[in-house]
Amino acid sequence: MKLGIVGLPNVGKSTLFNSLTKAGAESANYPFCTIDPNVGIVSVPDHRLDVLADLYDSAKIVPAVIEFVDIAGLVKGASKGEGLGNQFLSNIREVDAIVHVVRCFENDNIVHVDGSINPLRDIETINLELIFSDIEIMERRYAKVSKGARNDKALAKEADLVKRIIDHLESGKMARSLEIDDEEEQALLQSFNLLTGKPVIYAANVSEDDLADDAASNEFVASVREYAASEGSEVFVICAQIEQEIAELDDDEKKMFLEDLGLSESGLEKLIKASYRLLGLISYLTAGPTESRAWTIKNGTKAPQAAGKIHSDFERGFIKAEVVSYDDLMACGTYNAAKEKGLVRMEGKEYVVKDGDVVLFRFNV
Repeated sequence: MKLGIVGLPNVGKSTLFNSLTKAGAESANYPFCTIDPNVGIVSVPDHRLDVLADLYDSAKIVPAVIEFVDIAGLVKGASKGEGLGNQFLSNIREVDAIVHVVRCFENDNIVHVDGSINPLRDIETINLELIFSDIEIMERRYAKVSKGARNDKALAKEADLVKRIIDHLESGKMARSLEIDDEEEQALLQSFNLLTGKPVIYAANVSEDDLADDAASNEFVASVREYAASEGSEVFVICAQIEQEIAELDDDEKKMFLEDLGLSESGLEKLIKASYRLLGLISYLTAGPTESRAWTIKNGTKAPQAAGKIHSDFERGFIKAEVVSYDDLMACGTYNAAKEKGLVRMEGKEYVVKDGDVVLFRFNV
C-alpha cells in the first residue's frame, strides 16, 4: 500500500512524515523545505505475527508494509508552476490514497501561509490544485482520442467519458464523486490515475491539549469531520509533534507515554486502521518454521487470488487452501488441537479469505 502525504506548507506534514517513518526528512518553519519527495517504508504493527512466530518457532517475522511519500507543501497555483510547482503532483499519481494533513491548531510561532487557521479553506486550496492538474491531463487525453473517435466506437466512448470528467472537474468537483455505472467506463476512469479520483484520509493535526479527548471540543476538527463525512472520506486526529516524540521511544516506553497522555494507540496505528478501512483491505497470515508473515489483500478476495499474492504459481496451480482462523488457533493452543476439533478447513476456489485467516495453500504446476 502506498500513501501520499499532502498539505499546505507549515501544517505539520513533514513532521508527521518524520514521525511515521523515522526517515528524518528535513522539517523547518518555512515553505518548501521538502525539495524532493521523501519516501519511507513502515511496517504495519500486527501482534498476531509475534504470537504465531512463537507458536511455529519461526526464524523471522515479515509484517505487511506501507510506503509513505511526502510531497512538498503545495500552494495556490501549484498546478501552474507556483511554489515548487506541478512536478510534485506527478509524484502522487501512483499512490493508492492521499493523506491530507490539515492544520487544526493555533500557534503564533508557526506561520500559516494564508495568515490564519481555516482548515476548510486549506482543503479547498489543495483540492483546486489537484482539480486543475487533472483537467490539464484530461484535456490532453481528449485532444488525443477525439481525433479518432469518428471512426472508432471504443475511442468515441472514451472521448465521451473524458468530456464528462472534464465538465465534472470544471464544476469544482472531485473525479471520485462522478457517478459511473458502466464497468468498462469505471475501469477506464481508474486507468487515468487521476489525483481527484483517489480516496482521501484527513489527518487533523492538533495541539497536545486536544489529543486526549480526540479533539472533541476543537471547532476546526469538527468542521473537517463534517466535510469528510459529506464525501465519504476518513478522518483521524493526530498531534504531529507528539508523534515525533513517540517515534524516538522503544515499545515499552511508547506504551507508557501513550497511557500518560490518555491514549490507547499511536497516530500511525490510527492512520493504518483508517487506510485499511478506506481501501477495503484485510490481512491474512501464513506461518511456519521459515517465517510468520502478513499478506495484504482486498476484502472479498477469493483463495486463488490471495494465493497469487505469494507467487503467481500458487494461483495458477491452486488446489486447496487449508484454513484456520487466528482466534480459533489461539483458543486451541496448537494447530493439531484445532485440527482435532474440526476447526481447520479445506477450502476451494470460491472461498473468500477473511481477515486473520491462517492459511496453507496447496498447489501444483
